[in-house]
Amino acid sequence: MAASRLTQLGWFEAKYAHMRQRGRTLFMIGFLAPACLVYGAFVVWPLLQSFYISLFSWRGVSLNRRFIGMDNYERLWDDKVFWKALQNNLWLLVVSMAGLFVIGLLVAHAMQGSGRIAKGIRSIVLFPQVISLVAVAIVWQFMYNPSYGLVTDGLKSVGLEWSSGILGTSSAALPAVGVAFLWYAVGFYIMLFATGLKAIPAEVIEAAELDGSHGLHRFSQITWPMLWSVKRTAAIYVVINVMNVFALVFLMTNGGPDRATEVMLTYLYQIGFTNYQFGQATALAVLNFIVAMTLAVILMIVFRKNPEEARR
Repeated sequence: MAASRLTQLGWFEAKYAHMRQRGRTLFMIGFLAPACLVYGAFVVWPLLQSFYISLFSWRGVSLNRRFIGMDNYERLWDDKVFWKALQNNLWLLVVSMAGLFVIGLLVAHAMQGSGRIAKGIRSIVLFPQVISLVAVAIVWQFMYNPSYGLVTDGLKSVGLEWSSGILGTSSAALPAVGVAFLWYAVGFYIMLFATGLKAIPAEVIEAAELDGSHGLHRFSQITWPMLWSVKRTAAIYVVINVMNVFALVFLMTNGGPDRATEVMLTYLYQIGFTNYQFGQATALAVLNFIVAMTLAVILMIVFRKNPEEARR
């Protein structure tokens, strides 16, 4: 009799645990479903549509579309301008990542103090982020103006001068755009690294100081490894920002001179809104997405595990 009651009690407990787990699952689904529906409707579905449209020859001004399969991708594969634009994007990516990491870390370290200089840096570091990107492009166009630009005058003083101006010279235009991009984007990465530095436990820094670790040695052995997750986030954000750069390049140079500053999205704009080849433009958008995702996945794999944790 007692054994029977224990069996019934165990069955009720198992049933109750199952119902509780089911209720928790339904509760989670109820909260996640609206977000998933919105994400699916405004992100996943348009992305799938882009893949679909890229398989058609379509001028974008009528409902007439002709299925051509992978022809748009084959045209881009044989297109020298596409490869030039991709090369420029990758060049900006490498230079921007190096510049944003170096400048971001240096300024983030300077912001850690409590003096007037640190407070002043905190007040101005995000200033470029609150300015319209259109205004940023116009300001830097003035800075590079061949007649009265501040940067141009500074370069003239050290013997560097171009007859057609900085933005009109193929060898100088892309680095000039890269400088403008760094100026605009660096504030976000400074704040990101500053947050990571503040998250390092104070006792770790104190222990390093007691062991005689200072300066570059402490940075390379303590600070840099402990910023592992911040570095991963920053690197992925650089990929996203560089592969999606459009307005700054379009307004400053429109891809010129002689395609020297052409990037993926400026070429996409030309194909779609100048040549009215929306199918091919969509194929270029898909390729841009694939490149960005591939680079992001590679970085996630590279930064997947902190080597310092593996040594413990």
